[in-house]
Amino acid sequence: MAAIWILNVISWAAIPVGAFAFVHALLQRPDAYSAADRMSKPAWLGITAGALAALLIFSFAGTGWIFWMAGLVAALVYIVDVRPKLIEVQRGQRW
Repeated sequence: MAAIWILNVISWAAIPVGAFAFVHALLQRPDAYSAADRMSKPAWLGITAGALAALLIFSFAGTGWIFWMAGLVAALVYIVDVRPKLIEVQRGQRW
């Protein structure tokens, strides 16, 4: 019983992570992506939108768990790798 509850919490907690990644990618300037030496804004919008769709459609405990996991990994890659570089580029050097 507790394992099912934990899986549901993980599954539901992943959706805001994907939504945050997509909204953040949407709100950034297009030139910041090239300045940060990352893929273009449309590419990251597609990746994060696909990630959010996978997190909404599939379940961690269901048969499509591999798509759910790929969506979570894609959203986390954006948050952990791309987002800090975009913030650094747009903020400028800090002394």
